[in-house]
Amino acid sequence: MIPLARTLEHPPAWEAELALEFACLDTATHLSACRHRGPLRVQKPLYPEGKAVCQTILLHPPSGIAGGDQLHIAARVGPQAHAQITTPGAGKWYRSGGAEASQHIDFRVDSGGTLEWLPQETIVFDGALARMQTRVDLAADSRYLGWEILCLGRRAAGERFTYGHIGLHTRIERDGQPLWLERGRIEGDDALLHSPAGWAGASVSGTLLATLRPGIEAGPLLAACRATGPTDGADGSERGISALPGLLVARYLGQHGEAARHWFTTLWQVLRPALLGRPAVTPRIWNT
Repeated sequence: MIPLARTLEHPPAWEAELALEFACLDTATHLSACRHRGPLRVQKPLYPEGKAVCQTILLHPPSGIAGGDQLHIAARVGPQAHAQITTPGAGKWYRSGGAEASQHIDFRVDSGGTLEWLPQETIVFDGALARMQTRVDLAADSRYLGWEILCLGRRAAGERFTYGHIGLHTRIERDGQPLWLERGRIEGDDALLHSPAGWAGASVSGTLLATLRPGIEAGPLLAACRATGPTDGADGSERGISALPGLLVARYLGQHGEAARHWFTTLWQVLRPALLGRPAVTPRIWNT
C-alpha cells in the first residue's frame, strides 16, 4: 500500500520504474507499451499536432524526490516513430537526511525515429544528495532533441546550495560511438560555484543538445539560433551555442530557471523545423 504522506523524521524511500515504447503504424505514432512500478506514470497519449507525433506527459505523483528514492525511466522509440516527452512542472529534489537519491534515464531511438525530451526545470534543494544519469542510444539515422535545466537552491526564497552534493552523468551515443559525454559532481558551497571558471555565482545551468542531420549546414542554423534572446550579459546571464560533429550544443548560465526555459523554447522553435522537419507546437501543459 502506498503511504498517504511522508513523515519528516523518517520519510520512506520510493522505488519507481517507468518503461515506454512507441511504434509507428501507418504514419501514426502509438504508445505501444507502458509498464510502471511505483509512483511514475504518464497521462494518456496526446496528439496536439496530429497522429504523427505522440506526446506524453511524465507524472511523478509524490511531486518531489527525497533521500533514498530511486527512479528509473526508460523509453524506446521504434522505427519512423516520433515521441515527445515533457513534464507538467518543475522537478524537485528535497533535502536528504543521509541517503542519496537517484534518477536513471535510458532512451533508445531506432532507425528513422525521433525523440524530444523537453522537461521543465529541476530544482535541487539545499541539503539534497542526488545522482542523475541520462543515456541516449541512437541509430545511424535517428534524431534527438533534449534539454536539462538545473536550479541550485530555491532562489526566490533566498536559498543557496550550501551543503549536499549532485552527481551528473550524460551520455549520447550513435551506433555505439559517443557524440556527447559529460560527467561532474557539484558539492554544496564548493569554490567552483563561485569561480569564473565554474558557475561564477550563478544558480541555474542549462544544456540543450540536438543531433544534426547529414546535409544540414551548421553555419546558418547557428546564426539563426544566436539571433534569439539577449546577447551575453544583457540579462545577467551567459549563453552560448556551438556545433560539434553531429551535435548542436547550447548552454545557459544565470539566475533564472524561467529565463533558461524561455530561451531553450525559442531555440527549439528554430531547431525543430530545421532538424526534425516539423513546425514547433508548444505543449499546452506548459501554459497551465
